[in-house]
Amino acid sequence: MKKILILGAGYSGVLTAKKLEKKLGGSAEITIIDKNPFHTMLTELHEVAAQRVDEESIKIDLKRVFAGRKVNVVLDTVISVDYENKQVNGQHSTYEYDYMVMASGSKPTYFGVPGAQENAFVLWSYEDAVKLREQIMNMFRQAVAEPDQEKRRRLLTFYVVGAGFTGAEMAGELAELVPYLCKKFEIEQSEVSIYCVDTLDRTVPVLPPKLSQKVQRRMEKMGVNVMLNTVIVGVGPDYIEYKSLKSKAASNSGKREAQRDYAHTIIWTVGVEGSGIVTESGAALGAADRGRIQTDEYLRSQNDKNVYVVGDNVFFIPEGEETPVPQMVENAEASAHTAAHNIIAAITGKGEMEKYAPSFHGVMLCIGSRYGVANVGTAKTKFALPSFLAMFCKHFINVFYFVQVLGWNKVFSYLKHEFFTVRNCRSFVGGHLSNRTPSFMLVPLRVFLGLFWLYQGLVKISEGWLSSPKLTSYIGGATGFYESLRNMPVAFDGHTEPIVGKVESAAVAAADAVSSASEAFTPGTASDAIVAELTNPLLLDMKFFGFVNVLLVNAGELAIKIQIGLIDAFTNNVVLSSDSAQMAFQTIVVISEVLIGLALIGGLFTILASGYSLMLQGMFLTSTGLFMSTWWMPVAAIAVLFGGGRVFGLDYWVLPVVEKWWKKIRIVKKWYIYHD
Repeated sequence: MKKILILGAGYSGVLTAKKLEKKLGGSAEITIIDKNPFHTMLTELHEVAAQRVDEESIKIDLKRVFAGRKVNVVLDTVISVDYENKQVNGQHSTYEYDYMVMASGSKPTYFGVPGAQENAFVLWSYEDAVKLREQIMNMFRQAVAEPDQEKRRRLLTFYVVGAGFTGAEMAGELAELVPYLCKKFEIEQSEVSIYCVDTLDRTVPVLPPKLSQKVQRRMEKMGVNVMLNTVIVGVGPDYIEYKSLKSKAASNSGKREAQRDYAHTIIWTVGVEGSGIVTESGAALGAADRGRIQTDEYLRSQNDKNVYVVGDNVFFIPEGEETPVPQMVENAEASAHTAAHNIIAAITGKGEMEKYAPSFHGVMLCIGSRYGVANVGTAKTKFALPSFLAMFCKHFINVFYFVQVLGWNKVFSYLKHEFFTVRNCRSFVGGHLSNRTPSFMLVPLRVFLGLFWLYQGLVKISEGWLSSPKLTSYIGGATGFYESLRNMPVAFDGHTEPIVGKVESAAVAAADAVSSASEAFTPGTASDAIVAELTNPLLLDMKFFGFVNVLLVNAGELAIKIQIGLIDAFTNNVVLSSDSAQMAFQTIVVISEVLIGLALIGGLFTILASGYSLMLQGMFLTSTGLFMSTWWMPVAAIAVLFGGGRVFGLDYWVLPVVEKWWKKIRIVKKWYIYHD
């Protein structure tokens, strides 16, 4: 059995392991090694550092990712690799391989700036984000108790070094956080200073110049002082030194004096290089720029064809391109696919090796939680998106990635953190989706909805639904009623005054016939002339998509029905096909109504009960229609769908036990059919 060893559980490492396992299963021994027991969403670190989301939202436990899959997850730190003997040496053990995937990612680079590594905060790991978050909070805690104005100013001065993706996003998040912290600590916002510094002449240079300008304007509007053409020459424990490069002559001569500003928080986001093990492996595998590894078109290292390279570690210039593939998530995903495909082909001997020919669809970033910039499209044609669409696409892409990594469980968690429980309304849709109403406020609605369902079921039992067929008259009467309004001639019977009494009687009789099902309402119950004198009884008769017909009528009260041909055919050919079929469906409906009622009253399996309630209402809507007196029921079912039984309900005790049992089922773990 071939041994495949994957170094690193970043974007590319996790996806490579999953793709290999899906195709090879138990025919190969797949092991993934990482120093952390979790996968980190590196692109969302700034959100944790600036307190927009909880720290847990960017962590994905590796055991959950590979639950039910034949992938060995090993917690260890790789020290060295013996490529000649195909052996990886870790702190705790030694690992042999036939094929290895280098996916160990990258780390910050400091370009030799004195004091930067020792004194600056970085944003390249889960620990970095948590550490920076605490630093920002501590600066405000200390500042509010500091009487010395100069010391207070230093505490509230923040420098972000780098105006690329990470720097711009971090500066934007920090600027958005400041007003909330000032309010919390009762500090004047004018006392806080944020600077974003970069050697280049524009922000996020991978974007077109116009979009770079938009990023800069947005940051400045949020209160960030953008300092371009500025090089950092030193970083101390409480200061930063820089030179302004207004001209090439000044830069080359070195005559311009360095300036020093005092600040306790310097955030370093400018540039990355290969991780330690990648840098050490350069000589053996084929070193390239900034610790990356030169590969061939199949993503094999230049000097060792049993070692594949993916993600940030790849240095490869695709055919027809002039620059190497970028160190971004889309490259990680694409390279994982190619490497996995080629390893499978090498092991099984089936299929052709695939050349790496990635197609990148653009870039997007957010400046705070409400403003986004995106340049997307094809390799030849890119276009900018409006801010709202840019933010939407960014979240959509994240969701798409989470589907691949941890399915529904992570998608639900992401939506919860980004929209439903987001702090201080910091979402691109504002705070409209963020829950603020205490759950116990929904208890009366849940109980009332349950009582109504129980009442409906008991009424049907008293009317003999469990003893004789009723559906023909129930459904047929409703259908006849709607058809009588649709097909009626627009005419009068010669009266000069409306026959109000007769009209109202006909309408009320129709409503009673549909709601109680005690008798069928058929065309001719009221004369065509009388029905015609209703004030536009047929309010809407419109067809959508060619097969969905929506009817809205005024029969004393509003009633709505949605006709769908396939459902009508099922009703006529199956439900109403015989007395025994009618009795079977009647029994299901009655028992369902009673059980839904009892479940909602007791708060037991509220999600299932509410969902089933919506399904029944949908069935009624497409068969007999719904009168306005019951329109509130589906709305109430939606309101209590999630968490409605956790307060003053049996779900408080029952669901934790059920969830614990559910997560142990192998197929549930494998397909992530659960949420935390």
